[in-house]
Amino acid sequence: MLFKNDIEQCLTVLENGGIILYPTDTVWGIGCDATNENAVAKIYALKNRIESKSMIILLADESEILHYTSPQTNQIFDYLKGIHKPVTVIYPNAKNLAKNIINSDGTVGIRMAKDDFCKALIHAFGKPIVSTSANVSGYPSPGLFSDIDVQIKSGVDYVVQYRQDDDDPKSPSTIIKINEDGDIEIIRH
Repeated sequence: MLFKNDIEQCLTVLENGGIILYPTDTVWGIGCDATNENAVAKIYALKNRIESKSMIILLADESEILHYTSPQTNQIFDYLKGIHKPVTVIYPNAKNLAKNIINSDGTVGIRMAKDDFCKALIHAFGKPIVSTSANVSGYPSPGLFSDIDVQIKSGVDYVVQYRQDDDDPKSPSTIIKINEDGDIEIIRH
C-alpha cells in the first residue's frame, strides 16, 4: 500500500514542478522532472550546489536513451549488459531535457533504474527523473534514510515512505563516460 500511495503522491509533485526525496538502487535521491528547468533549479538551491556540477537522470528502459541523447556508438549497450552493479553513463549530445541538467559540454549522465520503485515511478510519470544524492553539496552521500540531513528532508515537497526503514547502506553508482572515439573511461568506480 505504501508503494502505490508513494507513487501517486510523487506523480502529483512531479507534475506540478516539485521535488521529491526517494529511494533508488543506490543512495537515497532528490528528484524532479528532468525536463522542467525550474524544478531542476530547486534541487540545485536545496543542495547548495553550483549548476556547473551536473546531476544525473534515471530512465526505466534502454529504449528511452535515444530520446535524450545521441550516442556515437552502440557498444555501450553491450558493455552494460555485463555489469550488475548500478552504472551511470555520461552520454554526449544530450537533448529533450532541461537546459540546467545538461552539462556545459553537452553531456548528460544517465542511469537505468533497476529498483522496482524507481522503475514504476518513471513508467507512470512518462519522463526521466533527476537523481542526485540526498545531501548538501560537499557532504557525504547518505547510505540510509536516517543519515539524511533535516535540511534536505524539510526542503522537498514529498518524502517517500517506502523503504525508509532499510538498514542495508547503499553506495553511489559507478560512473563511466563514452569518449568521442567510442572508448569507455571509468570516472568513479
